[in-house]
Amino acid sequence: IISASRSTDIPAFYMDWFINRFKIGYIKWINPFNHTSQYVSFKETRLIVFWSKNPKSLIKHINYLNETVNNYYIQFTLNDYDKENLEPNVPSINDRIETFIKLSEMIGKEKVIWRFDPLILTNKIGIDELLKKVEKLGNQLKNYTNKLVISFADIKSYKKVQNNLRKEKIKYQEFN
Repeated sequence: IISASRSTDIPAFYMDWFINRFKIGYIKWINPFNHTSQYVSFKETRLIVFWSKNPKSLIKHINYLNETVNNYYIQFTLNDYDKENLEPNVPSINDRIETFIKLSEMIGKEKVIWRFDPLILTNKIGIDELLKKVEKLGNQLKNYTNKLVISFADIKSYKKVQNNLRKEKIKYQEFN
């Protein structure tokens, strides 16, 4: 099972590279913690899980994936934090919804998992507002996926996120 990749958005930034490496048959992965190299062979790949906030570039590779792997799915993180600018480096919500629908129509709704990740409470987003955001997106995506995965923001565990929120003067609160 290849997880591509929860920590680096391969479909958004490196999809051409990934397909090229898949054709070659392996990748060299360097562990970011201990800097040791490991070779990962695609020879016996049974499943690829793509994680992305913007998998639009995956669309042009669907035929290749269907012919060579076929057993893959997408964990598509689709949040509606445009107004609050919490995810400034992703396309607009409308563009991402369009990509979600197109992928679902191309590969089937069972292969496109919707992630609203993370759920976050701030001085600008209360519980009611957050629920409205999820409901609105859910109404738009309900015919294009079978699953919704959520997580709750654990801001205290991520110093970089804390710093970004502080820089933007966004106050967050923990879920209780």
